[in-house]
Amino acid sequence: QVQLVESGGGLVQAGGSLRLSCVASGRSFSSATMGWFRQAPGKEREFVAAISWSSDSTDYADSVKGRFTISRDNAKNTWYLQMNWLEPEDTAVYFCAADPVSFYVERLKEKYDYWGQGTQVTVSS
Repeated sequence: QVQLVESGGGLVQAGGSLRLSCVASGRSFSSATMGWFRQAPGKEREFVAAISWSSDSTDYADSVKGRFTISRDNAKNTWYLQMNWLEPEDTAVYFCAADPVSFYVERLKEKYDYWGQGTQVTVSS
């Protein structure tokens, strides 16, 4: 059974940092595009960041560019989202996701076949 489990969420003040982790089990995702998405209350799930299987290519939503960094460790079947300079607008449930088909980074959530359960990130002002 394939599982993706996020961790690292929590409550932080504006300007602070958090590092999210996503550990996959049940299969290897070393050749998959990996992504992070988020969903705030009453809003649609939106793309945050993605990284190609080789880490050669990354993509970020404009709202997080320059503040967030996505990375991965294929040996550990794990990927990360370092979030710096957090803002109250970043408050959401963050989900990790795996796209085992696409060669390039993808922003469309429909491209991702595997999802974690989410971890809450709350940024206070």
